[in-house]
Amino acid sequence: MGARRVGPSLPIAETDERDLRVDLTARRLGGAWVTLAWRDVGSGGIPRALVSVVTQEVTADGKAEGAAAATTLAEEPTAGDGFAWTGRLPEGTVALRFTALSRHAPFALEGLTLRRRSRLRLIADAARRRPELTLRAVTWRLLGLKVRARGLLAQALAHRAETGYAGWIARFDRLEPAERARIDAEIAGWQAPPLVSVLMPVHDPDPRVLDAAIRSVRGQIYPAWELCIADDASTDPAIPRLIARHAGEEPRIRMMRRVENGHIARATNDALALASGAFCAFLDHDDLLAETALYEVAGAVRADPGLVLVYSDEDKVDVRGRRFEPHFKSDFDRELLYGQNYVNHLCAVRTDRLRALGGLRPGFEGSQDHDLLLRLTETIAPGEVRHVPKVLYHWRAASGSGTFSDRALARAEEARLRALAEVAARRGARAERGPQGFNRLVRPLPEPAPLVSVVIPTRDRAELLAVALDGLFSGTDYPALEAIVVDNDSREEATAALFARYAAEPRLRVLPVPGPFNFSDLSNRGAAAARGGVLLFLNNDIAVMEPGWLAELVSIACEPDVGAVGAKLLYPDGTLQHGGIVLGIGGVAGHSHLGIAGAAPGYFARMQLTQEVSAVTGACLAIRAEVFSQVGGFDAAALAVAFNDVDLCLRLRAAGYRNVWTPFARLVHHESKSRGPEDTPEKRARFEAESRVMRERWGAELRSDPYYNPNLSRASAHFRL
Repeated sequence: MGARRVGPSLPIAETDERDLRVDLTARRLGGAWVTLAWRDVGSGGIPRALVSVVTQEVTADGKAEGAAAATTLAEEPTAGDGFAWTGRLPEGTVALRFTALSRHAPFALEGLTLRRRSRLRLIADAARRRPELTLRAVTWRLLGLKVRARGLLAQALAHRAETGYAGWIARFDRLEPAERARIDAEIAGWQAPPLVSVLMPVHDPDPRVLDAAIRSVRGQIYPAWELCIADDASTDPAIPRLIARHAGEEPRIRMMRRVENGHIARATNDALALASGAFCAFLDHDDLLAETALYEVAGAVRADPGLVLVYSDEDKVDVRGRRFEPHFKSDFDRELLYGQNYVNHLCAVRTDRLRALGGLRPGFEGSQDHDLLLRLTETIAPGEVRHVPKVLYHWRAASGSGTFSDRALARAEEARLRALAEVAARRGARAERGPQGFNRLVRPLPEPAPLVSVVIPTRDRAELLAVALDGLFSGTDYPALEAIVVDNDSREEATAALFARYAAEPRLRVLPVPGPFNFSDLSNRGAAAARGGVLLFLNNDIAVMEPGWLAELVSIACEPDVGAVGAKLLYPDGTLQHGGIVLGIGGVAGHSHLGIAGAAPGYFARMQLTQEVSAVTGACLAIRAEVFSQVGGFDAAALAVAFNDVDLCLRLRAAGYRNVWTPFARLVHHESKSRGPEDTPEKRARFEAESRVMRERWGAELRSDPYYNPNLSRASAHFRL
């Protein structure tokens, strides 16, 4: 777990392997506004602990009763390793709990302070930060709407706001002397630190950028490295002289010179032949490593010796040394890797596995790294891959860099498609060129195509349901489907007329289920009546745009390790409504890229590429019937309306399934047209109760979505800092 320390005035009541509890019973802080601040030593501002407040109900005579419950706090990075939270503690607060978010990322708590805040001081602080929001909070308070006022005030007091990349670097990506000293001390205590071999193929770069690349390795804070350079018959005599000079000064540099130019794959393989490290990291001859890059790789390998692949976030650097266009990546996503080499830099691979694959393959120049990763990940488990969510590699974007992909983009795209085609063929699938030259893996439908049971809960709104049914029966080219309309007390004549119109349609059944609206129960009832091997849960306000959408969903849902599959849903105005669900947005979950133009690529083309996600919306969700039954269907008891889809998808992930979102199944969604907005006290109370269920059931998961980088804002799922 790592060292965990707190201040003497905040005693530890109990600890175990993953959990630390700080007793606040004597403080009597229930209902008080406070500021918590602490350091998580070595975190770099990336949350490694779930922070929650433990409460007990208190009777009128002051006695505690009832079981303890936990409310998760939205802690925010401040600077370096610091975190803070300002807000109102719930009534009955008895303790703070710090729980490790991951077994791979232990937290080290230090300097925890808790300061009670006066209301006037809070309002003054909030007014300096967010004056308009503070004015609204005060207005609501004067109107007697205390809960709403507290929420606005807490929002105004937030310690972190979205920022530009330069500001982010200044705040979170500077190695301060104290942190450098801590890392040095940590490395000094390692027994047999793993040797990392950096492979650098070189061919006629600008000598200045090559010198900078080599110096970025020599300047590593981690000492157990070797730099293996293969000069691919550079024609500029300054290049071998520069390499020789560095090798003469630094015994950890190993070099060889090819007599003829063999291109990047052969040169990299020659560098690989020089390597003696347990892991090999790839570095282009004009790029730069962050000074902590190899320390982070080695730390990941020491924490989990079974790793085969380690990769990090990256950015670009221009001719003036200005860093820009950071790529904050997801954890391992096999589906996304089919489409693009999002792993790219920094990438480190276990040396014996790299050699077993034969290294890089000549003939795939421009996409040789993607080809290697597709072959490598085809045979390893997700648990053997580790993503380090830190910018450890700076990719030079400057003229004269000599990169193959810049000179021959079309050839690189062709090589990328061939690489995927080989993987696809072994799976009985095929590779196609996707948007912007990226790849698309197209799976075949099983033969015969399975019957799909489309479950549509509804209550009147015949004008919407008619569009959905017409799209299914007339606008969809899937060969075997049935529709089960689960009718929840429809009373309008138009609905009866619609059902009468379809009375002769053998593919439609109407299942009456009277009673209060409960989406989960209605969906479960429909699933129980279904005959199909694949279930498609579909809202009654969905309109079909193109005929192949259902075949795309089913082809993915039939993969043995896939759970739920979601589609790209657009609002009627063409903007994006659903691009997958990101955990933690708004406290529980929110839709990715909500509201962007429907054709926009999104963050690094994410909205144009099939990818794994933590959850997809129940408005259009495909799943094999046996898998739905295996995990128990939707939770009709605790999640009648909201978050039942997220809960289902998280249970699927817990059972070992992947959830997938595809942009190649597009539909229009008139969101909440039939159910209406959450605009009554009863609906808001129900929504809050269901939100509480999700936080208590999935607290740790909601704070650490593996497909959404922890450096990105949780204010919305727009992949912003």
